[in-house]
Amino acid sequence: MFAAVFFCFVFFAFFALYYTSPELYTFFLQERKGTKMWVFMRYRGSYMAAVICVIIFCMFLVYRTPVDEVSEGMCACKDCVRQQTHSFWFNELYDLSIQPLLTRKNYVLSEDIFKYWKGLQKNKKEANYTEVVEQLFSLFPDKTQYSDASPKRCRTCAVIGNSGNLKGSHYGHLIDLHDFVIRINMGPTKGYENDVGSKTTHRFLYPESAMDVDNSTYLVLSPFKILDMEWLISAFTTKNITRTYKKVRPSVNANRQKVMILHPAFIKYVHETWLLKRAKYPSTGFLAIIFALHVCDQVSTFGFGADQYGNWYHYFEKTSHNIRTGAHSGSFEFDTMMQLYLENKIQVYRGR
Repeated sequence: MFAAVFFCFVFFAFFALYYTSPELYTFFLQERKGTKMWVFMRYRGSYMAAVICVIIFCMFLVYRTPVDEVSEGMCACKDCVRQQTHSFWFNELYDLSIQPLLTRKNYVLSEDIFKYWKGLQKNKKEANYTEVVEQLFSLFPDKTQYSDASPKRCRTCAVIGNSGNLKGSHYGHLIDLHDFVIRINMGPTKGYENDVGSKTTHRFLYPESAMDVDNSTYLVLSPFKILDMEWLISAFTTKNITRTYKKVRPSVNANRQKVMILHPAFIKYVHETWLLKRAKYPSTGFLAIIFALHVCDQVSTFGFGADQYGNWYHYFEKTSHNIRTGAHSGSFEFDTMMQLYLENKIQVYRGR
């Protein structure tokens, strides 16, 4: 940008000198150009038109360069989530300082975050948070993930919801082309490959929606209470937690080296910043979308929202009865997702 502006300034100043002070310019030109002065004098009108064109071009450069310069080098994709935009809405909400995943380095919670998190799903008897975290990281990896953003990286991510609008969509091949394929809760792939694909790199779940995952898939726990963390520990060790506010699986088959836990501060950030505290807490699906915005360069969503007839149901259910969103604000989450689409931050595939 600096080079473009400097060039424009010199060009404009040179010709401004000629038109504002002909005598001084004539002397300057005679000293520097000699016999070539008659060319400038003869084509004075043409040079004036050229000056105007250059000024307009320079204004265009100055207007366009800020966003283009920020975009350049952010990632190797055509468009990058992290690039600066003219969207005040997105720039106000998107905060890369919020770390999505829990580690030993960042597990300490401020008083307001801890109070918020404890209020999501209350339990009569709660364990000590610090002790539970110590147990977590004695079992599961304790390392910072996805801090590898660079101009050479183009990480594409697909977040797959469980909406019935995936039925007959034939999105399977397109979904599997993404680097990360993030699935939600118990959404199956077997028998639905043509519509939802077969690839899964991450599975977001919580105790009440747990399922087995294969050895190559990351299990990402969405903890809405301390008991959820205790359940995760139990599921890989004693298997003695069989109930939270409802009956849960005592164990899951998963690769212990591929277990991650969402940070309570990240849940609060999504709920209060992106969803404006609508409903009791965010859905797992919406948490996965914002997670993808933080760790990916391009994000696409599939299987969110109602079908073409306005019905809310799961693609793997035989009946298409409407689903109550319960503690979540399904309509507001969907509207926010569509706003991200309008801001060109994600691609939305609506299905049928």
